[in-house]
Amino acid sequence: MNRSWLVALLLGWAQTRATAQAAHVSPTLPRADAVRIAEAFRLKNELGDRIWPGLKSTPMPVLLVADTSEFLVGQASPGDEFQFTGDSIGGFPIWSRPRQLSPTMLATFPIESRPTVVIGSAERTGKTSTEWVLTLLHEHFHQWQYTRPDYYGAVARLELSRGDSTGMWMLNYPFPYDSVPVAQVVQRWAAALREALKRRPSSSRRLVDVVGRRDALRALLSPADYRYLDFQLWQEGVARYIEYRAAELAAGQGTPAPAFQALKDVQSYRAAADEARRDLLTELKKIDVRRDRRVGFYPLGAAIALLLDQTGPEWKQTYPKRPFTLASLLSVTAP
Repeated sequence: MNRSWLVALLLGWAQTRATAQAAHVSPTLPRADAVRIAEAFRLKNELGDRIWPGLKSTPMPVLLVADTSEFLVGQASPGDEFQFTGDSIGGFPIWSRPRQLSPTMLATFPIESRPTVVIGSAERTGKTSTEWVLTLLHEHFHQWQYTRPDYYGAVARLELSRGDSTGMWMLNYPFPYDSVPVAQVVQRWAAALREALKRRPSSSRRLVDVVGRRDALRALLSPADYRYLDFQLWQEGVARYIEYRAAELAAGQGTPAPAFQALKDVQSYRAAADEARRDLLTELKKIDVRRDRRVGFYPLGAAIALLLDQTGPEWKQTYPKRPFTLASLLSVTAP
């Protein structure tokens, strides 16, 4: 490659970025987005430790990706590329920079070296305001997970990366999704979980059935494949559960700010919780990992968490001590 061409290209990119940043006048966070973020902060502050032990004290930086700008809330002093907008939410200053990421983002990853929820607006992500707030709490739970002292060490000990240092293996691991026997046993396990959840509290017989179906799946998978399954159940399944748990608790305590209630697409938290439970039962009935791939594990993990709530609420203290072993916690509570 011609080195002078490469140098010119890099200099041109740097100049373009510098020009864009120099021309960037701090915009204003759209009002509806500010109202939604404030509501998520309210739920975290009022219900955080009831939703999950330690959630209230976990930092909650949020990067809202709008069409032309990104707005960072929850960090006191980010890097030089961010400018103070002059506004704040919940005592946190709002910073902005020109947009760099997709406005349809829904993820949690480091920004300025801190786990940050990176999220597009409700309109851009196709969610109602209530769904968006609950999704933000789902992502906040990932922030809690990622700040556990041994999280990254425990991930490494899974030995699933196969040399991939980017983390993409978490999405692309070659699980045997297309195996017909695997898909069928997953469906039977999902059916057992669904039946166990339909009655509160569940019967001992149904719990035994759930554990038996789990063991049948484990016997069918290689040790590495089962570790990947349990990784997804622990990480994404419980984050999915957090959405339901937050809606349930919010339905019974406090009222949103008038500004949030005034948004045109807000539904009550009671309605959101009821809908989330119905949707979960429907997903368990229709699950097919050949079609759903790893996303099919999420309702399984959420269902396990709900079942553990019924049979042994102390599981939340055990959860961080035994990372990536959610399914095995059922053995502790089932006879």
